[in-house]
Amino acid sequence: MKYFINGILLLLAYLFISSSCGIREKISERNLEPTNTVRPTVAQPIKTGADNSVTYLPLLKGKKVGIVTNQTGILSNKTHLVDYLTDQKINLQKIYAPEHGFRGTADAGELIKDGKDTKTGLPIISLYGNNKKPKPEQLVGIDVMVFDLQDVGARFYTYISSLHYIMEACAENNIPLIVLDRPNPNGAIVDGPILEKEHTSFVGMHPISLLHGMTIGEYAQMINGEKWLKKEVQCNLTVIPCLNYKREMPYSLPVKPSPNLPNDQAINLYASLCLFEGTNVSVGRGTEKQFQIYGSPFLPKSGFSFTPIPNFGAKEPMHKDQLCYGEDLTQIQKVTRLELKWLIKAYNTTSDKTKFFNDFFTKLAGTKTLQQQIEAGTSEDDIRKSWEKGLNEFKTIRQKYLIYH
Repeated sequence: MKYFINGILLLLAYLFISSSCGIREKISERNLEPTNTVRPTVAQPIKTGADNSVTYLPLLKGKKVGIVTNQTGILSNKTHLVDYLTDQKINLQKIYAPEHGFRGTADAGELIKDGKDTKTGLPIISLYGNNKKPKPEQLVGIDVMVFDLQDVGARFYTYISSLHYIMEACAENNIPLIVLDRPNPNGAIVDGPILEKEHTSFVGMHPISLLHGMTIGEYAQMINGEKWLKKEVQCNLTVIPCLNYKREMPYSLPVKPSPNLPNDQAINLYASLCLFEGTNVSVGRGTEKQFQIYGSPFLPKSGFSFTPIPNFGAKEPMHKDQLCYGEDLTQIQKVTRLELKWLIKAYNTTSDKTKFFNDFFTKLAGTKTLQQQIEAGTSEDDIRKSWEKGLNEFKTIRQKYLIYH
């Protein structure tokens, strides 16, 4: 019996020692893992100026606030800025709405009347038609103005023209302006002809390239710094920057910036295809593929056609109820410059070249030269070379106002 017990004790001792060695081996194996291992960092989500509330709310507390915004003025949680500021007990007085209206449902160029926001009861003042710039009486009682609109980076997209007039009105009436910045979905592209002063209009107000490659906050700083406002007045401007944003980052807009820019591809192709608005070629208004297709009854019959009909983005679309032939660009990869190939191709194949361009084309292009070059058969490469000097000069000026790199 004694020997049996001793045998059991020896066996237990052996098992204990083996187990301990195993534990030490596992500990030793863990210690072999490098202590300086670099673990991948998770990219922080982009925060727009509207989401950067810790910076701007203190500037609004105790003030009577006006706000320039529309359906694009939302936070990352989809709350509209107007509703958020109301919840934060900010004393909002008036909403100033640009082209397409406060809720963003009006057609391009459609008359928008003043009204009232049904949710908050706030008065809405239209900044379109004959009232692009707020009148002094429309600014009475405003201590500070907030501007929050989503731009798409093209000179003829009129939200930056509204910005100009708001800055001018604020400067003339001694009202500080706070611009809540947002990423430019085409922010890495600087391309196209520079606007010539004699062709200034609401679709092109300043000597910049057609694709300017700036956020709306950077652009506001340029307007101020270059003294482009009337009589060279300057606005008391504060830009609330985006956070975690670099210019090359892709940015998908959370909401349509206007009725006829339904998705990322339309926004990317917009600058290239919008030049067709100065011709007799449709860019798909009256279809579900606005700024992703083009065509007209005057182009050669092809494998792709469409018929524009009235819809949410165009009550009276060009070539309504007419069969249009052209190209479907929905499979095109993202463009990284202003593309002229579709415009040149359409001109070269249209049935009557004398009826191709209209007076609006020069306003959109910002110069008469582009139409003259296309009519003369100048190649796209040579047209692009003619932009180089102006683009280089603009880039030098632009550099002074950049917030993001």
